[in-house]
Amino acid sequence: MIEKFFNLDQEKQDRIFNAAIKEFAQKGYDNASTNEIVKEAGISKGSLFHYFKNKKQLYLFLKDHFMDLLTKVFYQKVTFTDPDIFMRIEQATLIKMELRKQYPDIFKFITNVYLEDSKEVKEDLDSWKMEMTTVNINKAFEGIDTSLFREDVDASKAIKIIMWTAEQFAAEESAKAKLSPEHDFDYDRILKELNEYFTIFKNCFYK
Repeated sequence: MIEKFFNLDQEKQDRIFNAAIKEFAQKGYDNASTNEIVKEAGISKGSLFHYFKNKKQLYLFLKDHFMDLLTKVFYQKVTFTDPDIFMRIEQATLIKMELRKQYPDIFKFITNVYLEDSKEVKEDLDSWKMEMTTVNINKAFEGIDTSLFREDVDASKAIKIIMWTAEQFAAEESAKAKLSPEHDFDYDRILKELNEYFTIFKNCFYK
């Protein structure tokens, strides 16, 4: 069944993807409605269930598909050999903005998957959550040179502050782009402003 979904053109796939992750991200698994998904996607309910057996299969497919996509893109485009946390977060921020342009609710959906406690999907998610959290955290900070931080600074807490700032910055820039006629990013300006924040953090946290 799912194989038939990938025979669709990319535009239609993305309409279904975006309608579904938006509904699950906003309402959680139990309250999400396939009626709302098909309405948003502009397809019939019969079409949706032609590709996916039921709501549960759709949800778990979306979870796997978007986590695979995130992992693939991040591993391809982030320079994990660079020991500077600021360079790594800069690359990750730009990647997130590009992904949000195609799939606006992708990160909200993934966050809600980690928080989902529905009995219907709990067993499927529990072991996956543990495995993915461990793998992603270890990979994200692999090779980071924490000796660059001052001795009186807790490097792990400082890195969280930097990441939170970059995440909020990326979300705001994505929202601005969504409202613009071209739905595009001014990367030169974005990088300049992001590095202004990073300069402040370096002055605060680095030796």
